[in-house]
Amino acid sequence: MKRIAIEKSLSNVRSYLEEQGYSVENLENNKEKISSFDAIVVSGQNSNFLGMHDTSTKGTVIYAKGLSPEDIHGQIQNRMK
Repeated sequence: MKRIAIEKSLSNVRSYLEEQGYSVENLENNKEKISSFDAIVVSGQNSNFLGMHDTSTKGTVIYAKGLSPEDIHGQIQNRMK
């Protein structure tokens, strides 16, 4: 199962991704484990979303601003192939 970290403010996206079978966790509660996620979904409101300047992750970072939950799901699928 793919693990997705998501900002708390994106609850509609979280619900949709859970319905699609993803394991979704709050980004704010998992900053120290960020590299263990397959994808990270952020609102795009804050460019320094982890509060750190030197963060790296193997996962895909998706900026949700202007995207529907379906669009975000499509990006996750395309980037994880």
